[in-house]
Amino acid sequence: MGIDEWAVAIMESLGLFGAGLLVAIESIFPPIPSEIILPLAGFTASQGSFTIVGAILATTLGSIVGAVALYYLGQGLGAQRLRRWAEKVPLMSADDVDKAMVWFHRHGKTAVFTGRFVPIVRSLVSIPAGVDRMPLPIFILLTTLGSGLWNSLFVILGFVLGENWTAVEQFMGTYSRGILVIAIIAVLAVVVVRIRKRRRAG
Repeated sequence: MGIDEWAVAIMESLGLFGAGLLVAIESIFPPIPSEIILPLAGFTASQGSFTIVGAILATTLGSIVGAVALYYLGQGLGAQRLRRWAEKVPLMSADDVDKAMVWFHRHGKTAVFTGRFVPIVRSLVSIPAGVDRMPLPIFILLTTLGSGLWNSLFVILGFVLGENWTAVEQFMGTYSRGILVIAIIAVLAVVVVRIRKRRRAG
């Protein structure tokens, strides 16, 4: 059974709760793509199983639950533990964690809001928010606004497209793969630069 069939089965069995549960899982486990879950929820609403407003509210609540779980994970990890881990990773140091946290402290609110529109980032951004101990009410507000907009767009598309809701999945699959390729290139570029710096220093 593929992810599509599994998501359909969950939503058919559990209704709105299933839609919210799937999005909560997607928030924590990015390989389950929201581009399948959200338009599917819209399509299911178009069939009369539940309302489109209910679909938007349930999926947004699921996004919040998943994000808050990762927020508390980040809070539990703490900056000190991340520094220790960074020292054990090749080409990284505690300074990298410090620089990242300084940046996040300045731009965290923008990152939490806009990160909800970027695959993978929308899951990971909750962790530094917890590490930085961003006030939870602000974190939830920004997550609600960002996730609410993202979820509304794709639930509505699924509702309007009806049986053709999978067209959203195909388009967004390309978008997600593009983001992943850019991320891989960026990481490789950083690795190459750091290796060169170490060779010059040595």
